[in-house]
Amino acid sequence: MQELNRNNFKTGERPIKILQFGEGNFLRAFVDWILQNLNDAGVICSDVAVVQPMPVGRVKELSEQDGLYTVCLEGIDKGEKVQSRRVIDVLRDFINPFEQYEKYLSYAKSEDLEIIISNTTEAGIALDSSDTDFSVCPKSFPGKLLALLKTRYDHFHGDMGKGLAIIPCELIDYNGDELKRVLLELAKINHLDADFVNWMTTANHFTSTLVDRIVPGYPRDTAKEICEETGFADNNIVKGEIFHLWVLQKEAFVQEKLPADKSGLNVIFADDITPYKQRKVKILNGSHTSMVPVAYLCGIDTVRESVTDPDVGKFVQELVNDEIKPTIDLPKDEMDAFASSVIERFMNPFIRHELMSIALNSTTKFKTRLLPTYNDYREKFGKSPKHILFSLASLIVFYRGKRGSEDIALNDAPEYLEFWKKLWESGEDYTAMAQRALENETLWEQSLAVDDNVALVAGYIENIVKDGERAALRAFLAL
Repeated sequence: MQELNRNNFKTGERPIKILQFGEGNFLRAFVDWILQNLNDAGVICSDVAVVQPMPVGRVKELSEQDGLYTVCLEGIDKGEKVQSRRVIDVLRDFINPFEQYEKYLSYAKSEDLEIIISNTTEAGIALDSSDTDFSVCPKSFPGKLLALLKTRYDHFHGDMGKGLAIIPCELIDYNGDELKRVLLELAKINHLDADFVNWMTTANHFTSTLVDRIVPGYPRDTAKEICEETGFADNNIVKGEIFHLWVLQKEAFVQEKLPADKSGLNVIFADDITPYKQRKVKILNGSHTSMVPVAYLCGIDTVRESVTDPDVGKFVQELVNDEIKPTIDLPKDEMDAFASSVIERFMNPFIRHELMSIALNSTTKFKTRLLPTYNDYREKFGKSPKHILFSLASLIVFYRGKRGSEDIALNDAPEYLEFWKKLWESGEDYTAMAQRALENETLWEQSLAVDDNVALVAGYIENIVKDGERAALRAFLAL
């Protein structure tokens, strides 16, 4: 078996027009996979220089294979099991700026550089007011980017034609706007002059994005088999699902520099990414969160088992079709296609997605992923969505900490766990418990104790506790 490198796997060489902050599994299985497709289709001609955002990272391991690695995509597409193996060759240079700061800043002076892409985790786009010494590598991602932009501005004497397309992929709302805001604040802290600030915000073009692909990462169980299939020893294999979606806020400069929607991929430049974000968070994340307590208390452990279970599967389908989709302002055919794709993704036989991994911080997840749908549904229909209320009742019972005789490994903020513990130790009747849980604005940032919600949730809790989750669910579904 050969080592995977550019001696054994011949590739072309393209100019480096993209500087990428981040070298993790998601970027390599999503953005770099998309860039590979764009290059192969002749839409762009660009390689990537990878910047390691933190002192500890993977640029050394990637450089040892000359940036080559295999993306393995596995899942269900139009009802058929699909597997693909593809060597990605767009990563050309590798920089640890904490050790190679001058090399990092040299890219600011590149005539070829056009695009900045980042995925530095949700915590990456944050202000670090201590980033004030640009003679050494700044600690934060915004600090590093500001140092690069200031170096570029100085080198090209403020040339308005040397701005960059800046495309963050961090999973926060309006990530482009937020990155720009943090950079402006950091520039102010560093007393950078008004001409530079004007160049930074005018010559450079920030766009907000939404990214979507499940990426489990390195496939430890099947890595040897994959290497035997490809014929190359590869320590940087990354596994992802077939589904992919990249929505970018429409911005003419960004579209010109990275026409990612021109090669048949699921990439959209949208006037407003909000409906797509709502679609993903409400349908994918919301159905995940709602199914966890219902399915887990039914004795189910994984997402795939949940959606293939006749009772839980029916519950999820009804939740999505009857309560979530009506609250999202997108064409029906788009909604139906996305909802179907989500169920297909949940049924992926190649990914074992544990419900308990989704159960982490379920209190907050219920608030952020399901209450927007709850509120939108009430505003539109003047009543509460009952599937969401049943899921809430199941969540309350989930926080009792028992599945039959088995203890549930609850994992949430200490103050939330303490509230649920005291609720179940109170000895109150189910109506009083439901009242206290629903009116707790510390949990929900609003009171849910409106209309007949308390009576409904109390009844669901009683049925679950007395008859078991499965029987209560079947009664709710009228099966």
